[in-house]
Amino acid sequence: MNESATPENVFDAENIRRLIELMDRHEISEIDLRQGETRIRIRRKRSASSLGQPIQFVGAGVPAGATGGAAALATGAEPPVEEDHYVLIKSPMVGTFYSAPDPDADPFVRVGDQVNPDTPVCIIEAMKVFNPISAGVSGRIVAVLVENGEAVEYGRPLFRVDTRG
Repeated sequence: MNESATPENVFDAENIRRLIELMDRHEISEIDLRQGETRIRIRRKRSASSLGQPIQFVGAGVPAGATGGAAALATGAEPPVEEDHYVLIKSPMVGTFYSAPDPDADPFVRVGDQVNPDTPVCIIEAMKVFNPISAGVSGRIVAVLVENGEAVEYGRPLFRVDTRG
């Protein structure tokens, strides 16, 4: 039986093609999918004139436990190069990521929002303690890299910020 033909396989070529079309149509810069032990990240390199640029695949078919550059190298792709004006806000602890102060509230920040070093961007719950996390940097949120309620580890990127404003 051809596993890539099963409807629940997110790595089917047709599903990936649809995801790329959605990325183009809605100007999404990155999609990260996991199914079992397999992970695929589809990332568009961003620059001032990057709309319409080719999509970069990073870590396709690499076990979900693999990390950054190692995952990219395992597939023969170049490790992603971060531009100087982009900064990642990373988790300072292990816990659960919450984008809002409570389930009925609006998120602390959304893509496009301006932040300064003291702007609260999320809450990380660790051992039943809700820890507010501040941006620590000034700029504009360009990507939210985790889902609300997702478990995060120390150092996991949570947000990408364009420090040019």
